[in-house]
Amino acid sequence: MATTPSTPSMFSLEGHTALVTGGTRGIGKAVALGLAEAGADIILIQRDTTSTDTRDAVRALGRAATVYTADLSSPADVAGLVPRILADGHEIRILVNCAGIQRRHPSEVFPDGDFNEVLQVNLSTPFTLTRSLSAHLLSLSISPVTGRRGSIINFASLLTFQGGLTVPAYAASKGGIGQLTKAFANEWTARGVNVNAIAPGYIATDMNEALLADGERLSSINARIPAGRWGNPDDFKGTAVYLASRASAYVSGHILVVDGGWMGR
Repeated sequence: MATTPSTPSMFSLEGHTALVTGGTRGIGKAVALGLAEAGADIILIQRDTTSTDTRDAVRALGRAATVYTADLSSPADVAGLVPRILADGHEIRILVNCAGIQRRHPSEVFPDGDFNEVLQVNLSTPFTLTRSLSAHLLSLSISPVTGRRGSIINFASLLTFQGGLTVPAYAASKGGIGQLTKAFANEWTARGVNVNAIAPGYIATDMNEALLADGERLSSINARIPAGRWGNPDDFKGTAVYLASRASAYVSGHILVVDGGWMGR
């Protein structure tokens, strides 16, 4: 009879390597550190090597941390990224597509350039990275630690479900992430790769500076959050570890909302 793993070991990522975009700050940085705390080595994708905070913090935890540079708004950079990493001999078990950008304009004057840039970074880049890494993931043996070949974690949004105001490009990109997550999960879950997404609610990060500075909207948002507060990046550590580990063995194609109860209001 098979032995059921203990609760701590169900969340272990010991010996695994996670590839994380958007890890220099905010939610992405917290997720990278959470995965490292669970035992994973981390590969960070950054625009440049100016910021070393996340890399240094991962190494301080006793895990390996490697930085690769790429401009995620450049299709050519993105296309070459996974082949470059795999050519260096890395075995990737976890992919976290967290990098994202935001542009705000009234919809009637929303510029084509901003729309296309948001779609490229927030939707096309996760698609390309996931597709490029999929053959590698599907070729791996089943991990005795997680019970699967690999895990893909995308970052969706409340605007996967809602339209928002003055952010049509962001809403379109995050709606697409939700469907992309389901489409990949339909094909790969039975083959040992679970694909899920995390949908943050209102989180106190740089991306939301405009909302935090808008007193009227801030009051209306705060009034609707049952938790009584905005989220912070550390609220995503456990969520990411759960979706990458054996604890979520039967979870795939799911969009996990982390919003302090906003969507249930």
